[in-house]
Amino acid sequence: MSSSAKLAVQDADDLQIVSARLQDAVARVKDLVWLPKTHRFAALFNRFKWEDAVGGAEGLRVRAGFHLEHVLSAKSHNIQFTNREAVLSLLAIRFTPHGEDGPSGIIEFVFSGGGAIRLEVECIEASLVDFSGEWPALGRPSHPIEA
Repeated sequence: MSSSAKLAVQDADDLQIVSARLQDAVARVKDLVWLPKTHRFAALFNRFKWEDAVGGAEGLRVRAGFHLEHVLSAKSHNIQFTNREAVLSLLAIRFTPHGEDGPSGIIEFVFSGGGAIRLEVECIEASLVDFSGEWPALGRPSHPIEA
C-alpha cells in the first residue's frame, strides 16, 4: 500500500500533475459542485491510482477530494445535472490562460462521452487529497490509440 496523495496546485504545471492523477477517475454528477458565493468548485472522485499501477496488475482505487478556488463562472456541456446518480469518467483537466502570462484562464474538465465542465478562474489555486483506504479496481482503464 502506498501513501495517499495530498497535492497543492498553484500553476498550470501542478494542474497537469493532478490531471494525470485523476485520469480515469469516476464521479457521480451529484459529487460535482460549484459554489458561486464562495467562488469554489469541489468534486469527489474514485480515482484509479496510476502511480501504483505496475505491469498488467488490475490496480487500486481510492476516494479523493478536489477543490478549486477563485472560480468566477462555471459552464457545462453534455452533462445532465438532473440525473444526479449518473457516473462520469474524467479523461483530463486542461488549462487555457487568458493572455500569455496571466494567471487567469479557463480550466476544463473533459469527460468521456463528450461531457465537459469549463471553469473561468482568476488564478490557479487548488488541492487534491486522498481520504479513504484503497480498494481493488474492477478493471484497469485503457484507451485505444487511434491511428
